[in-house]
Amino acid sequence: MPSTGPVFRTVEIRSYTLVAGQEAEFARIFAAEAAPMLARWGVDVVAFGLSLEAPGAYLIRAYDSLVQRQQSQDEFYGSDEWRNGPRTPILACIEQFNDVVLQLDSSAVQALRISLNASRGTT
Repeated sequence: MPSTGPVFRTVEIRSYTLVAGQEAEFARIFAAEAAPMLARWGVDVVAFGLSLEAPGAYLIRAYDSLVQRQQSQDEFYGSDEWRNGPRTPILACIEQFNDVVLQLDSSAVQALRISLNASRGTT
């Protein structure tokens, strides 16, 4: 019987530097509009929240591969739903963002999901 090793996911950690004073607005728009939209597009949002150091936020997404990440983001960010939806108000809250992309085993992704969402009270 072949042994099955861990399943690895491509994980993107996006950190945002927000315009001072826009943290609550960014979080509101993300929760009310962007998160449901990402879910409709099949994006696995592991966690989202405001940084402990203001003004900032983070978004952690998991993908099956680098190729799937690129395809997913090209489709989502190129869509009329994003462009005509929350894009403009969200971008108005952001000074800059940076991505770190790494590979984690699925149990680590699940641990991040549980831990970070539990710390926000959204398990």
